[in-house]
Amino acid sequence: MQSSNSHISTKLGSPASNVFSKLSDNNLTTGVSLVVVLIFLSAVFASQAPSFLTPANFLNIGQTLATVGIVAIGMTMVLIAGGIDLSVGSTAALTGVTTAFVWTTFGLPLGVAVVVGMLCGVLVGVVNGFLITRININPLITTLGMFSIIRGLAFVISFGQTNQLNNEQFQFIGRGNIFGIPFSLLLMVALYLIFGFILQQTHFGRSLFAIGGSAEASRLSGIRINRNLMIVYIINSFLAALAGIIIASQLAVSAPRAAIGLELTVIAAVVLGGTSLSGGKGTLFGTLMGVIILRVLDNGLILMKVSSFYQDVASGVVLLLAVGFDQLRLRLGRRK
Repeated sequence: MQSSNSHISTKLGSPASNVFSKLSDNNLTTGVSLVVVLIFLSAVFASQAPSFLTPANFLNIGQTLATVGIVAIGMTMVLIAGGIDLSVGSTAALTGVTTAFVWTTFGLPLGVAVVVGMLCGVLVGVVNGFLITRININPLITTLGMFSIIRGLAFVISFGQTNQLNNEQFQFIGRGNIFGIPFSLLLMVALYLIFGFILQQTHFGRSLFAIGGSAEASRLSGIRINRNLMIVYIINSFLAALAGIIIASQLAVSAPRAAIGLELTVIAAVVLGGTSLSGGKGTLFGTLMGVIILRVLDNGLILMKVSSFYQDVASGVVLLLAVGFDQLRLRLGRRK
């Protein structure tokens, strides 16, 4: 954060430097707190379910981290910039459906079909960014509308049916292992390293923090707000499309109903990880910890044979607690 502090300080003046210094301390505190929560949950589930600490269970957790984890990267960047995107689940579903449609209908190589599916996902980000930055429609309303439109298109293209994607190379994306480690997990870790560097060490990443902290001050300091927002929504949709490919690969089918509820799970993980819904604050480390905590919670409840209905209750409680803590942090920050 030190490099981002100096950049914002020169752009916005010394008060911004003080603010970002405080945010650095808060991020450290949040990170430590999340690690403690993860250790506590692991200890509880290990005592109640002996199979929790087995290598097979860790492998299972790792294989299911990538979908939420990859989408959470983009959502973190969007929230830091003061936006929100509720269309990521629909984008993931559309990507898988389009890939299967192009492959089975036109007989193109599966690799080409994957590229076409990914481009459709990216197009969602282009539309979101255009409506938000050029037409000035509220991000919540824009992405909520796209949430319905894109999900509907997925059903239209597939006629509401699932399509088989039986191809070993394609299934390797979601099911394959490298030295015993799931390939999708390695891909997720690489993306966190890449985008972590972008957020903390590049002008674009630091601009997102500035825009989320104060759009007006960012505009006066010369930051191109609309261009940066357009880019971040495209990145977010690209990552959602990638998650859609991973889901289709894991299931070996494309389904218009895939990734239902993904957007809420992702937002819960990101906010739990310390990213503010008001913008200007967040870290990818915190997001990763939030993703892991939610996955460990789901996994532990399953091993304890807790009813799926109660699992839904637990997920809702976590979302409310995450948002509640976010508001508490904002109030404490204002008082200080």
